[in-house]
Amino acid sequence: MVDPKPEEISHPAMDQLHSLEYCIDSNPSWGESIALGFKHYILALGTAVMIPTFLVPLMGSDHGDKVRVVQTLLFVEGINTLIQTLFGTRLPTVIGGSYAFMVPIMSIIHDLALTRIEDDHLRFLSTMRAVQGALIVSSSIQIILGYSQLWAICSRFFSPLGMVPVISLLDFGLFDRGFPVVGRCVEIGVPMLILFNFHFRQLPVLERFALLISVTVIWAYAHLLTASGAYKHRPDLTQGNCRTDRAYLISAAPWIKIPYPLQWGAPKFDAGHCFGMMAAVIVSLIESTGG
Repeated sequence: MVDPKPEEISHPAMDQLHSLEYCIDSNPSWGESIALGFKHYILALGTAVMIPTFLVPLMGSDHGDKVRVVQTLLFVEGINTLIQTLFGTRLPTVIGGSYAFMVPIMSIIHDLALTRIEDDHLRFLSTMRAVQGALIVSSSIQIILGYSQLWAICSRFFSPLGMVPVISLLDFGLFDRGFPVVGRCVEIGVPMLILFNFHFRQLPVLERFALLISVTVIWAYAHLLTASGAYKHRPDLTQGNCRTDRAYLISAAPWIKIPYPLQWGAPKFDAGHCFGMMAAVIVSLIESTGG
């Protein structure tokens, strides 16, 4: 009797764990794959919108500048995901923005040489050029560690026991920025948390597509509150956090916009900015390896 080939061996998920829907060699249907892929896009969209929302207004930009940064992040994330899927490690993951770079970018934003620029648009362009220069130099460290196999040698000493606390601490640090945003609009944030964590074991679709269902339902609910005038006489801060028409991402976005290199000008290189960004690169390396 001829032994089966490794690719012919199938392990039904239910034979391993009764609560497991898929195992490593299971393939969902095309329709479900598209829906799951769109869910990953929504996750990537969250980081692509949240990071510029925190950082870009501090640079002195307007809504159009913020939209272009979001468009650039999404465009580059798509290219990186395709390259990684076709030529890299070929893992089924979406390459997104990392919150590890927010701290060094914040230090660049508050650099005295940049804050002294009185014109807001010029300050935005100068800050973006400084961030670009720091990213170019710091990314070379990641390239050297990757192609020289030095990081592969270091990763042999990583263990789940050591990586789990590191990744957990990195993610828990996001609560400092993400969770307080829920309190800015309690009537929308609290229902979102409840709906996202509400599952029926008899209906696996609610668990598998919890994000898509929650975002769709809560957005419709928030838009209904906005259209009905529930925030008409509320303070401006409340309206900015709760209304669905105050982000200005859709209205400020052009119909067609293709990002291109050096769209904000030639990068500027500063040693202090580069060294600060190198620390974020090391953190992102550990984060990616542990993830």
